Formats: sequence, structure tokens, C-alpha cells
Amino acid sequence: MHEPTAATNMPGPRPAGDHVRIAFLGPFGTFTEQAVWQVAPAGAELLPVTSAPAAMELVRRGEADRAVVPIENSIEGGVNATLDALSRGEPLVIVSEMVISVTFQLAVRPGTRVEDVHRIGTHPHAWAQCRHWAEETFPGALHLPATSTAAAAELLAQGDAGFDAALCNATSVERYGLEALYTDVADNPGAVTRFVMVSPPGALPPPTGADKTTIQVALPHNEAGSLLGMLEQFSARGVDLSRIESRPSGDHLGSYNFSIDIVGHVAEERVQAALVGLHRFSPEVRFMGSYPRVDGVRARILAGTSDEDFRVGRAWVAGILHGGDGTTLYEGDASWPLGGHAGR
Repeated sequence: MHEPTAATNMPGPRPAGDHVRIAFLGPFGTFTEQAVWQVAPAGAELLPVTSAPAAMELVRRGEADRAVVPIENSIEGGVNATLDALSRGEPLVIVSEMVISVTFQLAVRPGTRVEDVHRIGTHPHAWAQCRHWAEETFPGALHLPATSTAAAAELLAQGDAGFDAALCNATSVERYGLEALYTDVADNPGAVTRFVMVSPPGALPPPTGADKTTIQVALPHNEAGSLLGMLEQFSARGVDLSRIESRPSGDHLGSYNFSIDIVGHVAEERVQAALVGLHRFSPEVRFMGSYPRVDGVRARILAGTSDEDFRVGRAWVAGILHGGDGTTLYEGDASWPLGGHAGR
């Protein structure tokens, strides 16, 4: 039995009703449900759906207040369905992230023997994390895709799945009355999946010093140096990236956007400066949220890139604009745009 968190104040807009409705990749028993229980407040209503995009659509339509979806795993990288759904349609923002250790079991209906297993059902990402083990253990076995690991277990338990076994977690084995022929199944022990909670835009989670900012950026044109020009917007301001990957724009073959996780919060000066540079450089920058890192790792601030360094730099330029000789800092308002007496 899972217990909700004690938290009652969740980042993002207030729920429409008297409790939070959280859509997630179901059915009950998925790794996504485990992630939900890391952040669900007391009294939350969980709404299982058949895909990550469907969970986000419930939020867009106002039928859910939040959605929890997988976004990245340590074996397959980004979850394309989530990245694409987050980058299109009405804006949604990430307000928190969770990490779940991923360990699979090979589940069967009671009485099934090892030699009876010829077809294995599971989610494609789960299959990718167990493919080599499955090919060695069951040579010639076929993979039948399912919408989730728990959905595979549920179908198997109902007896009309079209496959003989399911790769799922221990919770699903127990929930759906199955038996585990094998436990601790994985090609790479220690694999983890990262999940995010998304909400409609609203008040941002406050900066903690250990934050991420997620964006999507389109290159202005496909020519030599375009990608370098985009990356220089970060490097020139001392902004680190924890993830960058390309996704097809959908416009034409060879046209790509870049999904990026920035190390830092949009409230920080160096991140703001990088985003301003990106907005000047790129025809489209989509903001997808600033939120605390689940691992608590604080950003490493390079010399000359702290908030104070940016403030001092502006005060120096403001002093010149107000008739100074460049040896003192202006003590008045040094926010952009910098004013002064130049040219008067």
C-alpha cells in the first residue's frame, strides 16, 4: 500500500476542486504510479490513462490538475512520446521530477513453465532494457508491445493477451495475481527512469540552488555553425547543460529541434542571460519549466557568472551612461534597459 506525501502545497496553479487530480501512465501498478506516490499529496485522485500524451491532454483540457509521465531513462535516453507531447499543443510546465529504480520480473500465469514462454509482452522501453537477457534466456522469443509494463501484466492475467509472459515490476505481479519465473531481470543493473510532474503554467517553484530548467530550441537555419551558435549562448554565460537531444521538428526531413535541460533556475541571472541570447538567436524557444533537481546537486557557478557578478557589471555600465569615468559603480537603478545621459 502506498502512502501519499504529507505535502499539501504543490507548485503550479491551485487545483480546480477540493483535491488534486493526477493523471499518469497506467494502469495501476506501473513504475509511473510509483513515481506519483513520491509527490502525491494527501487526498489526491489518481487517473490512469493509456499513454503519456493522453495524461498531458487531460491537464490541457482541465480534466486533471497534474500529470506524471516518464521523460528519460538511463538506458534508452529520452522518452520521445513525452518530449514531443510536451513541446506541442497548449503550454505545460514541469514543476518537479522523480527518479525510480527500474527492476523487472518475468511474470506468468500460475502453472506456466519456462518452456511454455515464446512471446513476451511489455512496454518497448522495458524490452530495450531486457532485450539481451530475453534473447539469451528464451532464444527466438517474440516481443509484443504493450502500452505499459502494468498493462502487459493486466492483459496476461485476463488470459487474452496473445503472449505467454510479461516483463513488469513486482507490484504488478502481486496486483494481478501472477507468478514470477525470474526476478531482478535487466541487461544493466542499476537502471533508473526519470519522471516529471507537469501542470498548466503558473507560479514557478522557487529557486533552491539545485534546479533544472527545461526548454526546446529551434535552430534559425540549417547551415554550418548553427548548433555551435546555439551552444555558445550557454557557454558565454557559464551555463551548464545536463541533457541535450534532437527531435524532428515535423516540418520536413532533416529539420530538428533541441530538447535541453539547463543546470539552473530561470530566476538566476546567468540563466536569464542565456535565455535572452537564445531568444534573439532562435526563431522559437519554448519554456517548459524551472524546478528542483531530485538529486539535490547544486549548480557549480563559474567565476564571473554569479548573480552578483551580473549586477556589478550592469552597475559599471550604468555608471558610464550617467557620466562616470568607468572607475566607479552606479548606485541607482541598474536594471535593464540601462538609462543615462549618453547622447544628451
